[in-house]
Amino acid sequence: MRACPGFVFAICWSLSVGVVGTSAFADAPLPGEIRGALVLVGGGDIPEAIRREFFRLAGGAKAKIVWIPTASVDADDAPRLQKQLASWQALRPEALTVLHTRDRQRANTPEFVAALKQATAVWLTGGDQAKLLDTYAGTAVSTELRALLQRGGVIGGTSAGAMVIGTRTIERGQFTPSVRKGFDLWPGVVVDSHFLQRNRVDRLLKALAQSPGCWGGGLDEGTAIVVQGRTFRVWGSGYATAILSASKHRPASVQMLPAEAMADLVQLGRAVRAREGPEFPSAHPRPPEVPRGSLLLAGGGMLPTEVMQRFIDLAGGVDAPIVYVATAHPDPIPANPMELRMLRRLGAKNITVLHTRDRKQADSEQFVAPLRSAKGVWFSGGRQWRFVDAYEGTLTEQCFHEVLKRGGVIGGSSAGASIQAEYLVRGHPLGNTRIIAEGYERGFGFLPGVAVDQHFFAYRRQADMSELMQTFPQLLGIGLEEGTAIVVRGGVLEVLGRGPVAIYDRQRPIPEGQADYEVLTRGAKYDLRQRQRLTEP
Repeated sequence: MRACPGFVFAICWSLSVGVVGTSAFADAPLPGEIRGALVLVGGGDIPEAIRREFFRLAGGAKAKIVWIPTASVDADDAPRLQKQLASWQALRPEALTVLHTRDRQRANTPEFVAALKQATAVWLTGGDQAKLLDTYAGTAVSTELRALLQRGGVIGGTSAGAMVIGTRTIERGQFTPSVRKGFDLWPGVVVDSHFLQRNRVDRLLKALAQSPGCWGGGLDEGTAIVVQGRTFRVWGSGYATAILSASKHRPASVQMLPAEAMADLVQLGRAVRAREGPEFPSAHPRPPEVPRGSLLLAGGGMLPTEVMQRFIDLAGGVDAPIVYVATAHPDPIPANPMELRMLRRLGAKNITVLHTRDRKQADSEQFVAPLRSAKGVWFSGGRQWRFVDAYEGTLTEQCFHEVLKRGGVIGGSSAGASIQAEYLVRGHPLGNTRIIAEGYERGFGFLPGVAVDQHFFAYRRQADMSELMQTFPQLLGIGLEEGTAIVVRGGVLEVLGRGPVAIYDRQRPIPEGQADYEVLTRGAKYDLRQRQRLTEP
C-alpha cells in the first residue's frame, strides 16, 4: 500500500458482530468518574500483559480495534506500519483497522470515522502529540472517541497517545512547557509520559499551573494505568505519579504509586477543587456547640442499650418519627442492620430507612419527605465517604440540619459519628487507614470545629489523631472507643457507655512525658466551648 494523505485499511478474521458490554453506571457519574475504560502507557516498550489487558477490555476475540498512528513520523509509511501491527495482529481480534490522515477535512467525513462507530476499542500510538491534536481535535474523530467511551468501549495509548487523553496536553518544552487543550476524554487531568526517566515532575507542576481544575498524572516508561469508573490501577515496572498543585494553604502533593497500587479519581478531583476554594479547615473555626437539638455520636462496636435508649428518648419516645440513613453500608444494603434491630427492639415504631446513591434523587422533594417530619436521624456505620458522595450539598443534607434546628436529634455510630463533625476523618474511598484524606475532609458539620474518630483505642488510633492535631491544631479532636458514645447539647458533651473518650486540645500545653490527650469516662461532662472538664464521673 502506498503512502497517501489519508487511508484506512482493515484486517478481519470474521464477519460476526461483537459488542462490548454497556457502561456499568446507570446514573450520571460523579465528577472524576469515567465511562468505559482507559489504558495509558508512559512510553517505551509496551509490556505484553498491558497489551493483553487492553485486548480483554476491548472484548477479547470479538474486539474491533481501531489503531491510530497519526502521532508517529512513520504514519504515512504503510510498510513500516504493517511491521508495527504484528503484535496487535497476534492477538487476533475480530477486526483491526488502521485509521490515519493529516487532513482535518478528511477527518470530518462520515466515511473516515465509519470504523470508529463500530469499534470496541481505539489505540493511539506514540510520537508527537501535536500531530494528533492538529489533525483530530474538534473533529468527528474526537466526537466518536467520546462516543466510544460512553458506550463502554476502551481507549488506549502510549506516550503522545496517552498525553492527548486529558483535558489539557503538554505540547512541548521540558523546562517551560507549552500547554494546549487536549481531547478531554479524561476530564480534569493532565497526563505526562517518560516521567521519572526524564525528570518531568517540575514540568508537570508548571503545566498544572496553566491548567486550573486539573491534577497531574505522570507515567513512567513500561508502566500503565488502567482507568475504569472512579479508580485507576498501576501496571508494569515503574510508577504512576499523582500530582496536585500547591495552593495558598497547602504545598504541592506528589504521590508515587507502584505496580498494583490504586488511586481514586473522585478523591483527586475533589482535592483539586478543595485547593482552589477557601481554606479548610478554617484557621478560626466556629465554637463547638449545637445551638438547638442534640447529637449522639458512638464509637462503633456493640452499643449498650442505654446509648440507643437515650437516642430514642431525645427523639421524643417510641412513637417519634425516626429516619435511619443506611448509605454508609456497601451495596447491597443489609436488610436489617444491627443498629436498626436495636431501635426496633427498644420499641421504636415509626422508622423510615433512607438510602440512595443518586444525587439527583437526594435533591428531590419526594426523597426528603420523611426528613421533613423526622424527630430523629440515625446514620449507619460503614464508610463515611459514601454519605458525602450521596448527600453533600443536596436538599437531603439541608434537611438533616433542619432536624436539629427544630429540636430533633441526630445520632450515628462509627462512620455515622465521624460524618457529624465539621472535619471528616478517614474519608478516603480506598481505605480507612489514613486519617487525613484530602478531598474528603468536610463532614456535615453538625458539630463545628471538631474532628471525631471511632474504634479509637481498640484500633490504636491515638497516633493518627496526634498527627491530625499537629496538622490542624485549631481543631478539637475527639476519639470514641467502641461501645461508647457522647451526647452533645448546647456546648456540653456527656459520656455514655462502657469505654473511654479521648479529648485532644492543642491549644493547651502538653506536659512533658504525658499523653497528648485527656481521658473522659462514663458520666463525665466536658465544656466544648471552654475546652475543660465540668464534672468527674
